[in-house]
Amino acid sequence: MAQASGQPRRSLLALGYAGWGAGQLENEIKENVWLTCDPDDRLVFGDDHEHKWAQALGKLGVDPERLSFAAGRA
Repeated sequence: MAQASGQPRRSLLALGYAGWGAGQLENEIKENVWLTCDPDDRLVFGDDHEHKWAQALGKLGVDPERLSFAAGRA
């Protein structure tokens, strides 16, 4: 495995907690439970924190105004 050298160009410190069991996150990603998009420096490191969620959805072509809070299965 190759090892990175030097310092990262940018960094971000995020505090919080998420409690997944072994393999749970990987399985959820395989089951398409998570929406994922390509990395974007502006999105991750940008200062517009209030709109990051909508910007991330926009990268996927999703309009947050069209989302429903009701759960269901198609």
